[in-house]
Amino acid sequence: MAFMKFRPFIQDKYIDWVYLSENPAAIHLLEPNLDKVSWYLLSQNPAAIHLLEANPEKIVWYNLSQNPAAIHILEANQDKLNWTNLSTNPAAIHLLEANPDKISWSCLSGNPGAIHILEANPEKINWNILSKNPAAIHLLEANPDKIDWNILSKNPAAIHLLEANQDKIIWWGLSINPAAIHILEANPRKINWYNLSRNPAIFEYDYKAMKDRMYSSGLCEGLMKNRFHPRNIPKFESWGHESILAEDW
Repeated sequence: MAFMKFRPFIQDKYIDWVYLSENPAAIHLLEPNLDKVSWYLLSQNPAAIHLLEANPEKIVWYNLSQNPAAIHILEANQDKLNWTNLSTNPAAIHLLEANPDKISWSCLSGNPGAIHILEANPEKINWNILSKNPAAIHLLEANPDKIDWNILSKNPAAIHLLEANQDKIIWWGLSINPAAIHILEANPRKINWYNLSRNPAIFEYDYKAMKDRMYSSGLCEGLMKNRFHPRNIPKFESWGHESILAEDW
């Protein structure tokens, strides 16, 4: 993640560190700036488990309960679980199935790992919350009258529906949608920067930094020496090079 940078249209002066704390793609910025993070939101960041494990006293269990990467911590501390938030956690399906009386069905409706439970209990579905569930797109397409477009705007699996119904887009919600980055880039004045700070798609690979690191570390030279070592001559043809005979060297 060290080789990530903001996309060109991102104005980093508008980035909010509180909301950035929730962004798994921002871990390279959060690690050296722990004084700026919100531990409340960091607790639900799946890329921040190493930081949370190193600072257990700062964990907010309410939010950790929805963190899919924290399932091993949650399993070991079931007395600290918040079952409402756990109901949103796709990695906690086994705990929810073992404790059906503790399920929050509204929150479960947004859980992409729970689609089989929801399909078996359609009367318990909260259709507003279901609108953000990327695994439920087939149910939403079959029931368009039940779609909540405010919440659907956050759903990365619904980008085709949003593109076909741009008059129904709620830009506040769309700003968090990683699949909508091209729409947001084309409409910068409609962006909600607080939610955009939570969007992992605001970053892209910094290929120049990668290239510079390869050359400065000697990795590039090492790869070239390995690839073009005489022992690899028989492989050249399959790599797209003309065959080179050993006696030509």
